[in-house]
Amino acid sequence: PVFSCGHQVMEALLLHEIISASEAKNKTIELFEKVKLPDPANIFNRYPHQLSGGQKQRVMIAMAMSCNPALLICDEPTTALDVTVQKTILELIKELQASTGMGVLFITHDLGVISELADRVVVMYKGEIAEHGAVKKIFTSPQHSYTKKLLEVSQTLKQKNPSPLVASNDVLIKVQNLSMWYPSKKSFLGKPLDYTRAVDDVSFEVYRGETLGLVGESGCGKTTLGRALVRLVKPHAGKVFYDGRDMLSLSGGELKQFRKHIQIVFQDPYSSLNPSITIGAALEEPLKVHFNLGARERKDRVLELLEKVKLDALHVNRYPHEFSGGQRQRIVIARALALEPSFIVCDESVSALDVSIQAQILELLAELKKEFGYTCIFISHDLSVIRHICDRVMVMNKGKVEETGGVEQIYHSPQSPFTRKLLESIPNTLPLHA
Repeated sequence: PVFSCGHQVMEALLLHEIISASEAKNKTIELFEKVKLPDPANIFNRYPHQLSGGQKQRVMIAMAMSCNPALLICDEPTTALDVTVQKTILELIKELQASTGMGVLFITHDLGVISELADRVVVMYKGEIAEHGAVKKIFTSPQHSYTKKLLEVSQTLKQKNPSPLVASNDVLIKVQNLSMWYPSKKSFLGKPLDYTRAVDDVSFEVYRGETLGLVGESGCGKTTLGRALVRLVKPHAGKVFYDGRDMLSLSGGELKQFRKHIQIVFQDPYSSLNPSITIGAALEEPLKVHFNLGARERKDRVLELLEKVKLDALHVNRYPHEFSGGQRQRIVIARALALEPSFIVCDESVSALDVSIQAQILELLAELKKEFGYTCIFISHDLSVIRHICDRVMVMNKGKVEETGGVEQIYHSPQSPFTRKLLESIPNTLPLHA
């Protein structure tokens, strides 16, 4: 984190190739252009914390490709990327493979990516190879029960929400001309000279009881908007009304009371859980802060929350590292529900999980939404997931709202060229034959 992105890619070039520092810098900027990073010369001088998750992933891909390797091992390289950038990266890997003759070992939980990129596929289950063979053969005539399950779940996620919640016309969240800028260039004395408009004059409404999907490319401002809505960052301009009340004007005790009503589920459950305390303590913490409950009542509530997210109550004294990724995500969801909020932001909550675990978490969220009746903004770059769980969709592009509408309307009759580009970039999994 203490070195700029350009410096870290240059380091690999200078170690492995006989070139000057200026040549290494020029080649680094060329690599950034190849992986479609915006303003490569500017990205060269930026630090990792100044980039979005997808942009950081593209820097890593540029670094891996910098020395033209004979074997490129790609471990979930496109997981954090939106579909358009994912398509660009996959095409880039194909081009490099064709021009250099390198082999590629591509590790992923996205079956659509495998069907578009791979020649052969190996399916692993519990540390062993379940089956392997040509992609078309495995995807159309799977032999192992686990492979069949993966393909069936993948097809299920591509289907529309079977029972969309009929939301009311009652507006819960109203956003007016919201803007959030970050300095992208500073003078020697630290004065901002230029800004990145992460959220640029955005206005929209969220109706009580609905799930609004928020989609767009990496770095388009989705996460920044979600964090601004729950007051994790303070916007530079605009207003956010929660149930008719301007939440950006709240401070002190009023803000503390307000936080009971809004929660967020982050993309990476491991980094959002304190590794030094048990999950029981993590779930109990918000109850201590916001409710005047006795120790016995808090413990009972914690056990009840674990059962609601389908985790064993006996694991209450375990630490985060003792759980799988899917289990940790369930714990984070339980913590978000501890205060029984009326509004939850799910920020890429299933993007790092394989399709079978994704389906379980989405099913869990749907069940909990029926039980608790909360309103939700679901941020994702996976359009299949959005279609499966959301009532309406809002598409963002470069900090602005591109278009908003019902899920099926956006999927079948997109009005914006950008939305059409997103939909055309979705990888297609081969059909599963009976």
